[in-house]
Amino acid sequence: MSLESSRGQATSPWKVLTLSTIAFTLLFNVWLMLGVLAPRIKETMGLSASQVEWLIATAILAGALLRLNFGIWADRFGGRNVMAFLLLLTTIPTYLFSRATTYNEMLLCSLFFGLAGNAFTAGIAWNSAWFGASQKGFALGTFGAGNVGASGTKLLVGLFPAVLTAIPAAGLLGGVIPGGWRFIPALYAILLVVMAILTMALAPAPDPKPGQGRPLGEMLASLQYMRVWRFSLYYVVVFGAYVALSGWLPTFYKDTYHVSLRTAALLTATFILPASLLRPLGGWLSDRYGPRVVTYAVFISMTLALIALSVPYRTYWGISYRLGPFAFATLMFVVGCGMGIGKASVYKYVPNFFPNDVGAVGGLVGMLGALGGFFLPPVFGALGRATGVPQSAFIALLVLTVWSLAWLHVTVLGIKRAEAAEPAVAPGLPWAVADATP
Repeated sequence: MSLESSRGQATSPWKVLTLSTIAFTLLFNVWLMLGVLAPRIKETMGLSASQVEWLIATAILAGALLRLNFGIWADRFGGRNVMAFLLLLTTIPTYLFSRATTYNEMLLCSLFFGLAGNAFTAGIAWNSAWFGASQKGFALGTFGAGNVGASGTKLLVGLFPAVLTAIPAAGLLGGVIPGGWRFIPALYAILLVVMAILTMALAPAPDPKPGQGRPLGEMLASLQYMRVWRFSLYYVVVFGAYVALSGWLPTFYKDTYHVSLRTAALLTATFILPASLLRPLGGWLSDRYGPRVVTYAVFISMTLALIALSVPYRTYWGISYRLGPFAFATLMFVVGCGMGIGKASVYKYVPNFFPNDVGAVGGLVGMLGALGGFFLPPVFGALGRATGVPQSAFIALLVLTVWSLAWLHVTVLGIKRAEAAEPAVAPGLPWAVADATP
């Protein structure tokens, strides 16, 4: 093998990681762009609050239901091909959303541009096929940091609010590039095409395809294990709730603290940024100390912060308890840190237990986690309306977090009892390490 060829093979995984992370960040921007555009769309289109909620929910649902499929397809056909296909697939509905004039048109476009959310499992399978076990946690964590795309539109509007008025209402180039809020999806559509071209041109080929030629039933066999569903619950806590809060918090800040949309977007970004950018750290910690220790720490820290967030604002024993917007945002920052690290530690479990089925298992975990992002916002709203205390919505997330922590702890105790009752497994066996990691 030539020196040039050897160097090319050494750099190929990092090319995959770089391109997949950029693509995922862009697609995540598209998937959750309605979180901050919703108030302006509601105002200009004359929509009801319920109609806007359904627009957001439809996009989230579309980005959740096919995650298992996209993970399997990436294992079978190669992550490069699937990622480029998804970039191009979402280009058309993203642009058409900028041209929609009726609610039904917007709802239909949301259904199809929401497919962008499936990029996660395609990218997880793609990177997992290129990286060895010792670097897999860091690589998957770095790729997953593309979740920061949830803050892209919020930061754009929060830091540069004039972007929504910079383009004339009639648009540019004869209306091909529309003005107002419509400029954002039109801009994303252009970037999606550019990224698809870059992915096909620069990503190394051919891709490893661990699922090629394997029967579908064999690829899905791993889903029978209870631990897969346990990992899915964990992922609802660290990712599903993250998606739900990313779209729900701007409205919460506006309604509860009566701040401007710009301030609400920036306060929400202080939650989203650590919940995304700390994912590589979570991957590195999981590689070094194992996912068990990291996930324990995540659930405990989140539980403490969520208790403080869930307490109703009133006077207790002569002491007034009320969180101002910045104190609230500080606690949300702590929750975001836990979610960012936890998203990586939970996914580190998948290649540990199922190295040949990362697409299928990771797809199911990602799908159920993302479905949490679809179901939690209505739960948040219902709790707030039922109790008349908006922050009581965090009780639902607190319950899920404590449930996950308890299940993890019970599993660890069971493993320790089994280890005490049986002779020690000979050291050096790779499956001994994997099966000892709850």
